[in-house]
Amino acid sequence: MTAWSKELDAAVRAARQAAEIAIRMQPDVVAETKADNSPVTAADRECERVIAGLLTEAFPGYGVLGEEGAQAESRNGRRWIIDPIDGTRDYMRGNPLWANLIALEADGEVVAGVVNLPMLGRLYSASRGGGAYCNDVRVLASSKVRIEESVLCFNRLDELSAFRAPERVLDWMRRFWSIRGLGGAADAMLVASGQAELWIEPSACSWDFAPLKVILEEAGARYLNFNGGSSIYAGNCIACAPGLEPEVRRMLIAP
Repeated sequence: MTAWSKELDAAVRAARQAAEIAIRMQPDVVAETKADNSPVTAADRECERVIAGLLTEAFPGYGVLGEEGAQAESRNGRRWIIDPIDGTRDYMRGNPLWANLIALEADGEVVAGVVNLPMLGRLYSASRGGGAYCNDVRVLASSKVRIEESVLCFNRLDELSAFRAPERVLDWMRRFWSIRGLGGAADAMLVASGQAELWIEPSACSWDFAPLKVILEEAGARYLNFNGGSSIYAGNCIACAPGLEPEVRRMLIAP
């Protein structure tokens, strides 16, 4: 039992309910295009409505920030951050890599998070100080220290220009044991569970990162921004096994 157990349990229930809704609505799904050129479906909006409603009912006074527009001011410094269907493009195509993401932020720090990958049968959760879990089994980051033995997950290779020396980074990437790219939450959870050692995300939003951060850190992984910070609001993320942090900082973090 941790300080955030009640909130985490509620977030898990909300994520599972959202998954049921998304699966039920998936056949013949039709998407619209948002101003940022990303797709949104009726399922995204319905899942966010249900998640926000359930959490607000359970915890009055908590704020809400949702990708699809759900918003409520916090009266106590606590705020739910929701991405109802992370990976809408995968959801639309019937790929199993989409997720329901829910996080709780307290006084600017993410203190609990849920990543539900329903089509993979994996639900990850963590609360600050309580450890990270996949389907209620504790997960830990990898102990590897050499990139030649490590798996790199890279999202948005078209964003290599975000690094100060893209060609040097590309040469460095060739040294990895293997390279994968599943599209975000699934990549991050591979790092959290010790199945990959590095995940790079050059461009995403706070709701994409919020639950991933606390799960990664509670699993012992490092969560970094390209500028060396550790914020969900920086627009980018590097997550790595602790043994790779010195190499990652040397190659990827701006001086």
